[in-house]
Amino acid sequence: MAALAWLLIPLTGAVFAAVWARWASHARTTGDGASLAGYERFRQAMQTEPADKTDTEPV
Repeated sequence: MAALAWLLIPLTGAVFAAVWARWASHARTTGDGASLAGYERFRQAMQTEPADKTDTEPV
């Protein structure tokens, strides 16, 4: 019975490794669309001149 337990330990590990490998390699969608759109808005905002340009020192 002890030999059977020692054989089941690596077998269980191999099954878990196969399940994890299958899960890790599944096709994921990238959420870059919203991130890139936000970056483009940021770039546009940094390139435009501010609406009220004053020559005062920051406090």
